[in-house]
Amino acid sequence: MTIIGIAGGTGSGKTTVVNKIVEALPPHYVAVVPLDSYYNDTTDMTDEERKAINFDHPDAFDWDLLKKQVNDLRNGKAIEQPTYSYILSNRLPETIHVEPKPVIIIEGIMTLVDKKLRDLMDLKIFVDTDPDERLIRNIQRDTIDRGRTVSMVVNRYLDVLKPMHEQFIEPTKRYADLIIPQGGENKRGISILCKYIEGIVPGSKIKE
Repeated sequence: MTIIGIAGGTGSGKTTVVNKIVEALPPHYVAVVPLDSYYNDTTDMTDEERKAINFDHPDAFDWDLLKKQVNDLRNGKAIEQPTYSYILSNRLPETIHVEPKPVIIIEGIMTLVDKKLRDLMDLKIFVDTDPDERLIRNIQRDTIDRGRTVSMVVNRYLDVLKPMHEQFIEPTKRYADLIIPQGGENKRGISILCKYIEGIVPGSKIKE
């Protein structure tokens, strides 16, 4: 089994890179473990406390559960991956059944923050995209998918996302084995990455 960690700022193109890897490898060869599924359970909090959560701080994540489930997958055990609602700011009762696969991809803004989680990875990737492009992508995503106005997105970016990125996400670039500039737009870089994965994953054959 090969465990790959993919990190990078919000709106950097991580999901596009993940999808390109999944498409390149044989069918049913990859299980994706999104960091966003592992926000802390906030059942015991009030609505006000939930709304005050900084989702761009490492303390917002249940690292122990994530590391346990990644270890379970590595040891050949299926997991029940939690699901999270941004609307409720809490976990949902439903879980997603995930079977062990030859390639496990852990994807999220802070995937490389926790040392013990990094130590489980065979390959660490940082998707590096210019701040203005990430802001534009956040505006496009949040106004369409999360019902926010442009001014709300910009204010949140300046007040929360930018300082959190500079404090917690950008420094993890030093732990990456490979940095992909411009995310999903970097077709050559993703092609090289896929060829490398083919070389380290037994039995795989990258689609041409």
